[in-house]
Amino acid sequence: MTHLAYLGFGSNLGNSKALIFDALRCLEKKANGKILAVSSLYKTLPVGGPADQSDYINGAAAIVCNLDPQQLLETMRAVEEELGRVREVLNGPRTIDLDLLLFDDQLVSGELQVPHPRMHTRSFVLRPLFEIAPFAIHPIFNLTIAEILFDLEGIVPIQSSSARELEGKKILVTGSTSGIGLACAVELALGGAKVVFHGRKPLDKINAYLDFAANCSGFSRYIQADLKTEEGRSSLFKQAWDDINGLDGVLLNAGADILTGTISQMNVDQKFNELIQVDLQSTFILAREFGKRMKLSGKGVLLTTGWDQAITGFKGDSGEMFAAIKGGIMNFSRSLSLSLAPEVRVNCMAPGWIKTSWGETASEYWQQKAKEECPLQRWGVPQDIASAARWLFSDKSSFVNGQTLAINGGVV
Repeated sequence: MTHLAYLGFGSNLGNSKALIFDALRCLEKKANGKILAVSSLYKTLPVGGPADQSDYINGAAAIVCNLDPQQLLETMRAVEEELGRVREVLNGPRTIDLDLLLFDDQLVSGELQVPHPRMHTRSFVLRPLFEIAPFAIHPIFNLTIAEILFDLEGIVPIQSSSARELEGKKILVTGSTSGIGLACAVELALGGAKVVFHGRKPLDKINAYLDFAANCSGFSRYIQADLKTEEGRSSLFKQAWDDINGLDGVLLNAGADILTGTISQMNVDQKFNELIQVDLQSTFILAREFGKRMKLSGKGVLLTTGWDQAITGFKGDSGEMFAAIKGGIMNFSRSLSLSLAPEVRVNCMAPGWIKTSWGETASEYWQQKAKEECPLQRWGVPQDIASAARWLFSDKSSFVNGQTLAINGGVV
C-alpha cells in the first residue's frame, strides 16, 4: 500500500543547501519512494542547543512510499548517518536533520510520535509545510495546517500567489493513474488546482496521490470510467461536469498502452482499434462535449495529447499507428480551437521521448537512440510534460491558442 508522508528538514553545518537536496535524493532512493513536493528553503534561528551555533536552513517535503512509519523513520536516520549526522549535543549543530511530521492520517505513539509532537509550535515547520500542504489536517487537533499556522502567528495568506496560480480552478486529467497523467495531476494540484483524477480501474494504488492533491487544494476526486465505451464516456462527463458543477480545464491524456501489458500481445489491427477507441475517439467526443459546456460558461482551457514524431514520421508498426492517431488528434485540436474561441483555449502537447513504463524497461538500443536523437542528450521525464501543462492551464499562457507544443528537448 502506498502512503503519503510529510517531512521536515534542516541543516546548519557544511553546504546546507546541497546537503538538503542530497538527503532528499538519497531518501527517495532508499525508501523506493517519490518526492512529490519540496517547499522553499527558510533561514531560521536555532531553537535550543549551544548558544553560538549557526542559523539553520529549514523546509518541508512530501513523499509517497510503501514503508510504514517506523521503517520510514529508520530510513531517514540511515540517510542522516550517511550524510555525516552526529548526535552528541542535544539540539546541537547538524549536517542534516529529518523529522517525520505527518504520515497519512495515522497516530503513532512510543519512541516515534506522529504527528510530530512539537510541529504545531514551530513556525520553521509550519510555514514551509503550509506551502505544500495548506489543507492537510492534523489528526489530533482536527485543524488544517493553514489554521494551525494562523493560530500560531496570527497571519496567513488568503489570496493566491504566483506559486499557486491555478488556485480555485477545477481541472480533470484523464488517464491520471500513472506516468504523464499522474505527474500532471500532481503538478496541477501543487499549483492550487482542484484536480479530478481518472482511471479505467478501481482506485487502489494512487490513494496517497489523491490525499496529496486534497492537501494542496482542499479537494480531489477519482472517477473510474472505461473511455472505450459510450457508457464510460457519458459517466465520466456527468461525474466530472454535472456532479461538481462545471470545470475550468480538461487534460485529455488517456491512451491505450500498446507497448506494455496485455494489449502489447495483440496483433496490429487489434492494437490500432484500441488506439482509435481510447485515444482518438474519446478525445474527439469528450473535447467537443466539454468544450461546448465551457464555451457556454464563458471560459475554459482544453489540452489534448499528441506525439512529436507524428509530424516527422517514425518507421515500424507502432510508429505508423501512433502517427495516424496522434496526428489526427493534433489536427483536430487546431480546428477545435477555432470553433471554441474566444471563450475557450485549446492546445495540444506533443511529447517526445519520455521515460514512462516502456522507457524504464526499454533495451539499451532504445536508451541510446532516445538520447542521441535529442539535442539535450537525455530522455524526457513525465515532470517535463507536467510543467508545460501547468503553464498552459494558467493565465500566463492566455495568448496561446491552437498550438501544438512539442516537448522533446529540441528534436526538429
